[in-house]
Amino acid sequence: MNMAKIIDGKAIAKSIREKISDEVHQLKRKYSSFKPQLAIVQVGNREDSVVYVKQKEQAAKTAGIDFILQKKDESITENELLRLVRELNQDPSIHGMLVQLPLPEHIDEKCIIEAIDPKKDVDGFHAYNIGKLAKRRDDPLFLPCTPKGIIELLDQTGINLTSKRAVVVGRSDIVGIPIFALLMKRNSTVTLCHSMTVNLPEIVKTAEILVVAIGKAEFIKGDWISPGTVVIDVGTNAIEDPTKKSGIRWVGDVEFSSASAVASYITPVPGGVGPMTVAMLLQNTLESAKRFLKESNECKISTLALERLVPVPSDIDIATSQTPKPIKVLAEELGLVPNELELYGQYKAKVNLSVIERLKSRKNGKYVVVTGITPTPLGEGKSTTTVGIAQALGAHLGKLSFACVRQPSQGPTFGIKGGAAGGGYAQVIPMEEFNLHLTGDIHAVTAANNLLAAAIDARMFHENTQSDKALFNRLCPAKNGVRVFAPVMLKRLQKLGIDKTDPNDLTPEEISKFVRLDIDPETITWQRVIDTNDRFLRRITIGQNSTEKGQTRSTGFDISVASECMAVLALSTSLEDLRERLGRMVVATNKAGDSSITADDLGIGGALTVLMRDAIKPNLMQTLEGTPVFVHAGPFANIAHGNSSILADKVALKLVGVECDSEGGNPVEGSEEGYVITEAGFGADIGMEKFFNVKCRLSGLVPDCVVMVSTVRALKMHGGGPEVTPGNPLHETYLSENLELLEKGCINLVKHIQNARKYGLPVVIAINTFTSDTQAEHELIRKIAIEAGASDAVPSAHWALGGEGAIDLGKAIIKATNDKTEKREFRFLYDVNKPIVEKIEIIAKEMYGADGIELSEKAIEKVERYTRQGFANLPICMAKTHLSLSHDPKLKGVPTGFTVPVRDIRASVGAGFLYPLLGEMQTMPGLPTRPCFFDVDLNPETGRIYGLF
Repeated sequence: MNMAKIIDGKAIAKSIREKISDEVHQLKRKYSSFKPQLAIVQVGNREDSVVYVKQKEQAAKTAGIDFILQKKDESITENELLRLVRELNQDPSIHGMLVQLPLPEHIDEKCIIEAIDPKKDVDGFHAYNIGKLAKRRDDPLFLPCTPKGIIELLDQTGINLTSKRAVVVGRSDIVGIPIFALLMKRNSTVTLCHSMTVNLPEIVKTAEILVVAIGKAEFIKGDWISPGTVVIDVGTNAIEDPTKKSGIRWVGDVEFSSASAVASYITPVPGGVGPMTVAMLLQNTLESAKRFLKESNECKISTLALERLVPVPSDIDIATSQTPKPIKVLAEELGLVPNELELYGQYKAKVNLSVIERLKSRKNGKYVVVTGITPTPLGEGKSTTTVGIAQALGAHLGKLSFACVRQPSQGPTFGIKGGAAGGGYAQVIPMEEFNLHLTGDIHAVTAANNLLAAAIDARMFHENTQSDKALFNRLCPAKNGVRVFAPVMLKRLQKLGIDKTDPNDLTPEEISKFVRLDIDPETITWQRVIDTNDRFLRRITIGQNSTEKGQTRSTGFDISVASECMAVLALSTSLEDLRERLGRMVVATNKAGDSSITADDLGIGGALTVLMRDAIKPNLMQTLEGTPVFVHAGPFANIAHGNSSILADKVALKLVGVECDSEGGNPVEGSEEGYVITEAGFGADIGMEKFFNVKCRLSGLVPDCVVMVSTVRALKMHGGGPEVTPGNPLHETYLSENLELLEKGCINLVKHIQNARKYGLPVVIAINTFTSDTQAEHELIRKIAIEAGASDAVPSAHWALGGEGAIDLGKAIIKATNDKTEKREFRFLYDVNKPIVEKIEIIAKEMYGADGIELSEKAIEKVERYTRQGFANLPICMAKTHLSLSHDPKLKGVPTGFTVPVRDIRASVGAGFLYPLLGEMQTMPGLPTRPCFFDVDLNPETGRIYGLF
């Protein structure tokens, strides 16, 4: 009599685990970020659960799969367990998770299993996966482990399952039902039997393949089985056996002795199906980790089609005619995970900074800064060009691209300039949300700024009206007889050189030094802010109510984006860095003139950070063609650096970056970096110079290319064309070909190209086209630009055509950033450790073409003070007119023979720069005779806004 061949599940499982281990280690070498991880939740301390979990843990670690065990007491509530499951769902480092069954009676197992993310359901029990398994033309993300292992065992026999008669005994959700579906998918003819099935022996007799999973010891007898049947015994039952040391023996649901005499193949118990279950769990976890890796690395952005009209409609009409993608969809396309996204309605969201840590092993994408020639009233279209390039690269040239732009202030939106979402068919949408409140970041800056302003005046009031003892008792009140310093107070003590942590240990002299900031009102540089153009708030008197006891002083309001809090937001590199920068903002000097007063001296640095803790997260939006945009921060481009945030750029560069191997840190073969297109405010002499010398210095990021925006009209104006007044018809000079005037004006373009080349980077000129331009004018600009050192100069019609109109410009950028023949070595314009005056002079001579600088007595005094206070090594952020390369807005083209007057120097210590004032800088704009708000309204029935631009 021929005995059945044993299907050695233990050996097969061992072989599978070894293959898994090999693949895990190969993928870890190829992708430095690849770290598959399995999490198991175990509730209670059941002996069998402890054993099973331990087996899974050992197998996972042996295979190179990280393992997390969340062990919870049996008393855990269902809600607490659900919360834990959701946390594991949200953790992007976990690729597979399961809850060890059974659970205590007070917990609904089905509810818990259904709470598991189907993408992490490596047990394969979720209704999503079971439902997909049941559908003929669909496949689940995961197969249940035991049924999957059974199929693997059957395949090991070499038997073709097609057309075979299969009988499954047992209809459990874990084994019976799924294996029935799997065998059906393999084209077997399957009968499912259960406890209510009649004539079971006769049905079993028809089987060529028999799978038994009923939990009854040795229930199926050998004489039920036809000769040559393949028998898979899933059961594991303990029966008494006095010959065994433990007193029990493990048997299956099939009587092995009689079945093995007739079957062709049979699985033993133990050592058959059991080991396969764990092996399949590991295989599912590996497959999940590979899926997560693929989804993260293979971002495919779905684009939105443009329905272009001629003539081009208004910006708001174009913007509202396009239906954006839900921002959640765009985030998924970018590879962002749910816990990295905070939705603000359907079409905008904040992105958590944790994404930088998750993607830290990626090589950054290409980094391109968009700047422009010296601005004119005709406009150069930097924002529109930034968006147009992103649309061209992302929607037409197959590159993953991100635009990074500043958030506009509501001052100019309702004043004279209008919004800043781009224009024509190159816009950020929804345009009305972009130009208005967005996610409230500017409001947070306003709140933080004004809280600090209130704290300054309140502190002076209290110091002027109280004794040292009274101040100390109020600043450090005894609670239940115990005084303690607030954590922020310890910073002030350290600054004062007082090495004590117990308030009771301070001497009367130390108490006086601690409680009295002794602010000199004449030195206060901190003003209140509002996000509205309001000229009548430029100079005000505060403290006029009788309750303020005559403590009046003259102060004023700035527009919100001029606040140092905004500059700090834009230049912070983390939440911790934001806290430190806000705390060290200098607001005044003491009356002795020997100490600067900071936000932390006032005890308010932590509170300011709390107000701005959400504002630090970049805002995700999209272009008209569905490509991603970060809108974040909006610092002034004259008294501040005029660029969007460091963090927006950093997150975007990681999202468009590429995976690197774990050995040499080199990009994985076949991967390709995407592009981050970030805009710098005003002309290249201001925005670009500050981008390099301030922003890049603080961020550590190295750009790959400069795109310089110009227009035929603006260059003609720099060549001596007639003055342009907003609202009046353009002079014929700007509407017809004039090569002579254009050539004269190109000297401004040449100077900016030369300036950009000083940083060691390639320069691409974007000629933002108008219908009045001629081909000869474009060719002249290109000739002059290339002679001046530009890589190329390309006409771009993105305003009229969207991304399609910027395809050639996009190709020029791709070529410039990948040109290996051109030597590039990014460098700063000056050594930050040089003296303050020397750094100012370098910028004036190198960027503006000045003969030199002339400091006022006030500026000289500030140089001495800042040097004494230790601020001399800060970078310089020149505050000058944007309308000329010089300090005089009337001088167009490339002025020569001038000396730059420095009338004052101020310190933004929190932001991290000094800003010399080269003229009168207006930090609170006024409203014109006819502001933009005349055109803004809405339809009360539909809520649709019109008139924004």
